[in-house]
Amino acid sequence: MAKANGPSEASAARLLGLVFSLVAAGGAFLLFLQFGWSDGLDAMDIVRAAFILVSTFWLAWGAMQAVLGMMSRAKPPALPPFEGLSTRTAILVPVYNEDPVTVYSRIAAMDASLKATGYSDHFHFAILSDTRKDDIAALEMEWYDRLLAECDGEGRMFYRRRESNAGRKAGNIEDFFQRSGAAYDFALILDADSLMEGDTIVEMARRMEADTTLGLLQTLPKVTRSTARFGRAMQFSASFHSPIFARGLAMMQGRTGPFWGHNAIVRCRAFAESCGLPELPGKPPFGGHIMSHDYVEAALLARAGWVVRLDDDLAGSFEEGPENIVDHAKRDRRWCQGNLQHSKIVGAPGLRMWNRFVFIQGILSYISPLFWLGFLMASIAAPWFAPPLNYFPVEGWPFPVFPSDETWKAIGLAIGIFGLLFLPKLLVAADAMTSGRARRFGGSGLVFGSTLAELVLSSINAPILMMFQTRSVMQVVLGADGGWPTNNRGDGTLALGESWAATWWIVLTGVCGLAATWYLAPGLVPWLLPIAVPMIVAPYVVSWTSKASTTRTFLTPLEINPSPVMLLQDRYLARWQDNPEVPSDPAVGQPAHI
Repeated sequence: MAKANGPSEASAARLLGLVFSLVAAGGAFLLFLQFGWSDGLDAMDIVRAAFILVSTFWLAWGAMQAVLGMMSRAKPPALPPFEGLSTRTAILVPVYNEDPVTVYSRIAAMDASLKATGYSDHFHFAILSDTRKDDIAALEMEWYDRLLAECDGEGRMFYRRRESNAGRKAGNIEDFFQRSGAAYDFALILDADSLMEGDTIVEMARRMEADTTLGLLQTLPKVTRSTARFGRAMQFSASFHSPIFARGLAMMQGRTGPFWGHNAIVRCRAFAESCGLPELPGKPPFGGHIMSHDYVEAALLARAGWVVRLDDDLAGSFEEGPENIVDHAKRDRRWCQGNLQHSKIVGAPGLRMWNRFVFIQGILSYISPLFWLGFLMASIAAPWFAPPLNYFPVEGWPFPVFPSDETWKAIGLAIGIFGLLFLPKLLVAADAMTSGRARRFGGSGLVFGSTLAELVLSSINAPILMMFQTRSVMQVVLGADGGWPTNNRGDGTLALGESWAATWWIVLTGVCGLAATWYLAPGLVPWLLPIAVPMIVAPYVVSWTSKASTTRTFLTPLEINPSPVMLLQDRYLARWQDNPEVPSDPAVGQPAHI
């Protein structure tokens, strides 16, 4: 059974997005050249116009995803009447130095939710531990006993810990397929912070059964549990804006869709046959094990002829996000290295052209801040490269020729660029108010206020995140391996001293940049202030945004009406934390290794 977004629709969406992005980028490029031409075109004008060209293309491409997403609505595929499942699915939960009580409470909640569907016998849970700390590993084993005892999990829940975490998460998953993949038809791959409704899991297995060409089915996870200002802003954006952008992405991707590494189900045979990952030549950060393995695995499945699809109509898929800018930057450092590593893969033989473009897209998403930074630096240096004004360019002509005032073109260019940044989210808000979707987020007034607040907050955070991302790119280019640090869960509040320790270099860069602009190009100071001021006050921004939010701003539907599986997890977690004793009977819950 094929879903909508077939090859013709995907091709049309891609062509529309490409044409719009090229027109917008070309228009910005020419407009800036005309602006520079007014006082004599020089090399720095061409450099700045090139930076504008690439940056505008990237912004326009993102804006088109929102426009395409508002042109249609998510819809399920046409399926035959549901008569039950005939397959078996392994639910994989990779863990790496995580709190087992919290992780296992999610497993217990999903198991209870699956039992409510009547199809739990078709699903097994596999806890795949890559934990390096022996004390945490001991807790994993103890709480595994509790999990088995309370969930009646014998024969359905398994645990194993690898002696070596070679290949990191991708190697962990590969190890499962080598050991036990043949025992299952499908595998639902989660992260340690993933949570899914039983009905959603059953529906995913049903769709995999119905379409024998489907190799991977990706859901759109919603961010939950955020309490800090930064985290709740991201949570609101993921819940309110991301479904529209994901709809546009699904239209473009078609049957060659994405894999985000979690909250997705794969066909075991297809994955095992197609997705063996090579070790790249050379040393990290560009060589060694592939870090951002998910997009590579999606490309390998597509190369082998399997459909890879994003079904954005599926609800009941959740994850948690970082609560502060520093934790976000740490996670982003790993993603940066993984995406830049794809430069060694983009030319691999047999890949679909769209997958190659996706790799380039990922690389561009991390180097694009360097284009904006390059544009700023070139603008500061431009007066030193500008030719001297010649008011008598025509020999023998007695009257001076003054350069034309092209200020309006510079203003128009700035409005256009800011429009590409802000207009898509404002359009999503307007669409939500007219369609009635805003009621689920507390009403039109709260949606409009939250959208404006998110735009303001993201504008303040953007220069700080740009600096973190620029540092990440430079570290990778200079050969620094960032490794795979443990994700920070729970409270992410940062004191001012902690924020200063993480951002002092951003403050110094902002002060020096503003001083250099004042000295070299004082006319640019007002334009630079929206970037320099957030950098200079970065410690205060990072600390303030890490603190708990006390307002209704950024309200999401899951905060008004939590999903049933979230309530189940809350009950398990509260009971286990109140009564942390684990079963002492050695006959209960001996690990069933996989």
